[in-house]
Amino acid sequence: MVKYIFITGGVLSSVGKGIVTSSVGKMLQVRGYDVTAIKVDPYVNVDAGTMNPYIHGEVFVTEDGGETDLDLGWYERFLNINLPKENNITTGQVYQSVIDRERRGDFLGRCVQIIPHVTNEIKRRIRVVSEKSGVDIVLTECGGTVGDIEGLPFLEAIRQMRLEEGYDNTLYIHVALVPILEVTGEMKTKPLQHSVNELRRIGIQPDIIVARCKEMITEEVIRKIALFGTIPEEAVFCSYTVPSIYRVPLILDEQGMGEYICRRLNLPHSKPLWEDWRMFVEKIENPRYTVRIALVGKYAGLTDSYVSMNEALRHGGAECGARISIDYIEAEEFEENPDKINTLKEYDGIFVPYGFGPRGTEGKIKAINFARENDIPFLGICYGFQLAIVEFARNVCNLKGANSTEIEQEPAHPVIDLMPEQREITYKGATMRLGAHKVIIREGTLAHRLYGSTEIYERHRHRWEVNPKYWEILQEHGAVFSGMSPDHRRIEIFELPEKYFFFASQFHGEFKSRPGKPEPEYYGFVKACLDRKLGKPRPEF
Repeated sequence: MVKYIFITGGVLSSVGKGIVTSSVGKMLQVRGYDVTAIKVDPYVNVDAGTMNPYIHGEVFVTEDGGETDLDLGWYERFLNINLPKENNITTGQVYQSVIDRERRGDFLGRCVQIIPHVTNEIKRRIRVVSEKSGVDIVLTECGGTVGDIEGLPFLEAIRQMRLEEGYDNTLYIHVALVPILEVTGEMKTKPLQHSVNELRRIGIQPDIIVARCKEMITEEVIRKIALFGTIPEEAVFCSYTVPSIYRVPLILDEQGMGEYICRRLNLPHSKPLWEDWRMFVEKIENPRYTVRIALVGKYAGLTDSYVSMNEALRHGGAECGARISIDYIEAEEFEENPDKINTLKEYDGIFVPYGFGPRGTEGKIKAINFARENDIPFLGICYGFQLAIVEFARNVCNLKGANSTEIEQEPAHPVIDLMPEQREITYKGATMRLGAHKVIIREGTLAHRLYGSTEIYERHRHRWEVNPKYWEILQEHGAVFSGMSPDHRRIEIFELPEKYFFFASQFHGEFKSRPGKPEPEYYGFVKACLDRKLGKPRPEF
């Protein structure tokens, strides 16, 4: 039978449930088990697509076009698998489905209630993922914090699954904070105890407790957590702060967590094969060089807004033997203080990420212009790609007033314009060009050298594109469009061959980057940054 592992969190949000979930999956995967991971999000949004990154971090895009919680990105990176959008379950999806069924009359006149109708829909969705994936073990992370009112139906659903699937086929893991008082240096377990008590009040007794702490917890703390959590001491583990997040599954496994889970679920014992993972962790933790990158964006106040991009840069850095140091710069700073643009000379590379709307766009354009004119390695993604086109049109093609119609309704030269199929769309949710699309790579270009192929599939999330009316003039002035859609209706990659490294893509390569398998555009950018720093000739890849 399929085994179900449920991960809950306590004390505060962002306690590290996503990394623990990913790490548990990795510990089982290296023992030869097939796993998948689900993220349950109690918010009423149908998906993450309409949320500002400041609210909930980046929107992660799946192969099949799902706009999901960023934790699915961690699952994909750790487990090296592609997850479908149905692996992100939200309150909005559940209620939408239940209400649709009620309107159709599926409940035969009954009063529709949280229990059993909403909880049944939650369980149905978890089991659908299990059946479709055909895996041995399904991990389900419950978003939010135990005690949140919106999370109660999900906790009730997983409580019921213990009764329905059986003790040997279900496992509850609770992750909670153990703070250290600065004044005394004492580790305090009381917040964790209250969190476990709240979980018990709901009807769930955790089988395993993972303490999140700055340091490895002491034996005394382990005994106290076990006593008040009513679990064996061997079921208490600690996710302490480590140099690289990719070391977490190793430290948990060293504490015996992988073996304990297998025993508890009656899974056959097999030796874990950590060699490849350890090799990557050693690379990322022991770099020879440091590469400084300026990330010029509009969500710079929250690094989780760019988590997949951050990790893609680090994956590239590991392959180059370089630590990636990222400074997050608000693009508006260059608009308010134009002289500050000169601080970009201090960096080895300039990166302009995604974004929406007009705020900060002129600051991003200034940064792109600075990178191009000073021949500093540049990478632009999505909106960064579009603004690179705007900058080139204005300052190289002399198209004064060139802009995007997303920024200005009627610019003199709309070099970036809304895609025709988007013009009649009014709903914002799940209506962009989303998911994996084929990209045709032109031979003899930087893109072709980076990807080593004439066909790639990359994930997208956009409404605007390069206006075909301006393709000719852009190319006449030196722009190379090295990636196109198969029907040649839209441009996917823009590069400037005469520059040390100037590359921009409409797609989001970061969503497919993996430890030990960096996405080519990010690897190429980092290598160019390092080679230029070391005074080497332009890399040919």
